[in-house]
Formats: sequence, structure tokens, C-alpha cells
Amino acid sequence: MEAEAGQNGETLNVKITAKTHVKPKKKLGKKEHCQLVTFDLPYLGFYYNQKVLFYKGNNYEEMVEKLKDGLEVVLVEFYQMAGKLGKDEEGVFRVEYDDQTEGVEVVEAVADEISTEDLSAEEGTNAFKELIPYNGIFNLEGIHRPLLAVQLTKLKDGLAIGCAFNHALLDGTSTWHFMSSWADICSGSSTISVPPFLDRTKSRNTRVKLDIPLPSDPNTTSNGDANNQQVSSNGKTEVADPPLRERVFKFSESSIDKIKSKLNASDGSKPFSTFQSLSVHIWRHITIARNLKPEDITVFAVFADCRKRVDAPMPESYFGNLIQAIFTGTAAGLLLANPPEFGAAMIQGAIESHNAKAIEERNKEWESAPKMIQYKDAGPNCVAVGSSPRFKVYEVDFGWGKPEGVRSGTNNRFDGMVYLYQGKSGGRSIDVEISLEAGAMERLQKDKEFLMEV
Repeated sequence: MEAEAGQNGETLNVKITAKTHVKPKKKLGKKEHCQLVTFDLPYLGFYYNQKVLFYKGNNYEEMVEKLKDGLEVVLVEFYQMAGKLGKDEEGVFRVEYDDQTEGVEVVEAVADEISTEDLSAEEGTNAFKELIPYNGIFNLEGIHRPLLAVQLTKLKDGLAIGCAFNHALLDGTSTWHFMSSWADICSGSSTISVPPFLDRTKSRNTRVKLDIPLPSDPNTTSNGDANNQQVSSNGKTEVADPPLRERVFKFSESSIDKIKSKLNASDGSKPFSTFQSLSVHIWRHITIARNLKPEDITVFAVFADCRKRVDAPMPESYFGNLIQAIFTGTAAGLLLANPPEFGAAMIQGAIESHNAKAIEERNKEWESAPKMIQYKDAGPNCVAVGSSPRFKVYEVDFGWGKPEGVRSGTNNRFDGMVYLYQGKSGGRSIDVEISLEAGAMERLQKDKEFLMEV
């Protein structure tokens, strides 16, 4: 197959050479299942969550075998990743696994006309689309498909590891727990240092039945454009907005420190964190780039980790989704007329007020009227932040060094979606992936104050 051209002009010629499935190295000997809970279920309407990591190396076949062998071992603990979605006799969704389940899908491919340097220079997502499986595939299709699909692509000077994770199964914290555990095994560790905490009913034990239509056959499901479709609360797809543009903006440690210190220069309020400081910087400058009217409402949303917020707190190793979207908003004119502290205080207040009581109220509200999460729920002028620079993505070393780059795929993007990653340069540097309507992106790229060139 031939991929689309990337923004740097490169064309990827990706050839699929093999497709296999990997199961846990040890048999369970019995059928295991785990109920999906209120923190998981809304994500059935999202797409598979995609990540790609690319590494330098000159022995593709050896690297692939090491990855497959390590995957067999890590799946012994993370066996839910080798399962599928199902429903119990009462219609409640759950993860199911037994020794007959086919396991994780692993595709091998070749794209030896492109290098890790080419991928590192890529600002958009087109060049990654054919390096990651399950483009435009809904999580609900985990009824028929593996919950994790991996594509191992040979590059001119290395290897790309493209992963598609069923978002109804796990969030970002669990994703990188799995990835780092897999890497540790491949690097020679005999055991997983921190096993996953698999009983998600400890976080929420309410049984919620969802009446949504199930896909019948993955072979007849459209592999559509993830930017232009969405699942509505009744399970139907909706044609969405015009095509988006994506770009990764790299903020150095010194730039992050400048943004934070300037915001905290005023007296009085509680100091703003690095996340809050960068978030209001992004929110304000995207609002400027969108040319909004003063009265237009703009919303900031963050997908916050609730592991330490719930009562009782869950361990960091909790495996599943334990995130909730937190929203705050104001008129564009107010956000921009006031100093940055105004927006930062709104973000800070929204995050701090999302305590155990607020989480419980949100859960009860959703359980009384369950619906799939919609990106458009926050309004047309939303800025939503996912992922986290806390995830040590550049420490995922499978035995041949740190990745040359870590990026998201094309799935789960909309106008205003932002992904934050640990910067490759280390320290407090942060890489910011932003998806915006084309005109707004063009203006943002010319905003010297946003880029920290002034």
C-alpha cells in the first residue's frame, strides 16, 4: 500500500509483509473477565488511541523477534490487553479473555525509503498514518477486533512501533505503564517491576447497561477518516468539520521557565504549575488565532487523572481508565483583555475543585443518563489537552536506545485537540501537538509571542 505524502513532501511506500497474533506466554487455564465501569464506558464512542515510537537500529528481524518475545511475557501480567470486548448476560460491557482468544495483532511492514530523521522532521500526521494500525476504527469494534494492534515497520535506518490501543480498556497512564513494562522485559528484565492493578470495579462497581448498536463484522466496517466522523450517542456516525492541520511545537526548557515565571511574577494568588502556565499560554494564543468575536465563548478542557482524587484513592498501577474531562470557559474577549493570570486561575480552580465529591457527582449523573462522549459537547471553540509531559515516553527503551520520536496518530483529533509530551531534549522541555482548522493554524504558526521568539 502507498501512504499519503507528509507535509515535508515525503511519500511513504509501506508494504505489509506479515500478520500474526501474540498471546500471553503462560496459559490462564480459565476464562477471565472484568466489567467495564463508568470511567471506561464513555470511550466506546472514541477511536482506538494511537501512538508511534521510532528508533534507530540496523537489524530489523532481530528487533522484531525481541519485541514479539517480550510481548508474550508482558501479556502474562497485562492479559486483558490480549482479550476482546464482550457483554455479560445482563448486557453490561466487559473485557473477556481465555486461552482461545487470538491475542494481540502484530503486523510487520517495510517502508525503507524513509528514515527516522524524516519522521522526526514531520510536523503533521499524514506520514504516520500508514505506520499505525486501525485508522478510523471505533473502540466499540473491540467486540470483534483485538484490543491492541501493533505495527512494526522497517525504516531506512531503524524501526517504527505503531500501536493502536482500545481506549475503552485503558487511559494514558495505563498505556505508558504497559509500554515501559514491555520495554523493560525486552531490555532483559525477568519480571515486571510494577504489575498492573487489574480490578477496575474497585474504582467503581456500578453496573451500567448501554443500549448501543454493535458492529456486525469488522471486514465490512468502513476504515474512514478519523477526522471527519464521530459516533453519536445513538451509535450513528456524523460527518463533522473541515479537514484539520496538525503541528508539533517544541517548547524548550528555557521557554517553559519563561512562561511560568512571567505568569507567577504577580503577587497574591497560589503559584501556577508548569501545566497551568503552559495551558493558559496555549488557550490564549489559539483563541487569538481563531479570530473569535469578544462575545464568543471558548472552553478549556483537560483530561485529568483521578487515581489520587477518588475515595478511596487508587494506585498509580491501576489498569483501566481513571480520567475525567474537566471544563472551564469564558468569553474570548474576557480571556484576552485580562492578563494571563485570569485564564490560569480559571484552569487552576477547575482542576483543584475536581475532588472526590465532584467525581462522584459526575459519575452518578452519567449513570442516570449514559451517553457516549462527544468532542462537540464542549462547544465549537474548545481547547482540550490530553496526554501529559509526566509520561516518560523517551525512556521507553527496548534495548536499542531511546526513541528518536514519539507522536500520536490521526485518530481522536478535532479542532482544538492538544497532546502534551515530554520533550526529547529532556529536562522541563515539552512537545505540544495541536490540531486546528487550517486558517487558525496558519496564524498560530506566525504568532511570535506564542512561539516564544519575542
